[in-house]
Amino acid sequence: MVIGIQGSSLKQALSHALPQLAPWQPAAVALMAPDRPVLSFAGLASLVGEICDDLARRGIRRGTAVGIVLPNGPEMAISFLAVSALATAAPLNPAYGEDEFRFYLSDLDVKLLLCGQGMGDAARNAARSLGIPVLDVVVTEGAKAGEFVLSGDAEVAMAGEARLDEVELNGPDDFALVLHTSGTTARPKIVGLRQRNLQVSMTNIARTLALSADDICLNVMPLFHIHGLMAALSAQLAVGGTVACTPGFNVLKFYSWLADFRPSWYSAVPTMHQAILARGAQ
Repeated sequence: MVIGIQGSSLKQALSHALPQLAPWQPAAVALMAPDRPVLSFAGLASLVGEICDDLARRGIRRGTAVGIVLPNGPEMAISFLAVSALATAAPLNPAYGEDEFRFYLSDLDVKLLLCGQGMGDAARNAARSLGIPVLDVVVTEGAKAGEFVLSGDAEVAMAGEARLDEVELNGPDDFALVLHTSGTTARPKIVGLRQRNLQVSMTNIARTLALSADDICLNVMPLFHIHGLMAALSAQLAVGGTVACTPGFNVLKFYSWLADFRPSWYSAVPTMHQAILARGAQ
């Protein structure tokens, strides 16, 4: 139940995460994952609202950069949707070394880090050295795809900000996502995307691919990258369809995932397609 975000409801919480959501279908399946019960759109909306509420109680507000270091999967998907609805999501590659994390966390001015329970030593050490508090993303036994709770006593001091009962979710002009360029030719540059930028991107992808509520996307792309976040995750959910969240690309499991989830589409980079074709020939 959403109690702290001003004027929130289940549908409103989700509409802030996915502004152009298709006609509301609470019972429709939103997320699937290997060996996990499915999560409905009603469950997704409730979960997004609860996490926003928890983060708001800890001092997170619009414009606050929240780092996310999680492996691919439904928890990473939910973390992005929730954080980007309330604050500024800063998803980072879990494979970074400590020095890389220190650079990205500092450069993005991250105020709080969400990290998978029992993982992410390099990220945790970098955050500790920068004085950034860390919360654990904890998945309980029997949890549905994407369900988790935040554990820890971390709080962010935001002097002069609105009281909890006055906190508002992101508006169209608020920064919802921040990423770095690859840095292949120079120092990586920060790219901030406002909520309206994400909405336009989702809408264009969904229209171009003719996605509908009947579609199921098998996501094998990393969710710290714009390709996975926008094309595979957000665009599909935004039209009321289903996303099957895998732990990441694994050509040895790809065909079993096709059988288990019966997806209508997937998206990948050329090297992945080549590996899938080579495996299929066997």
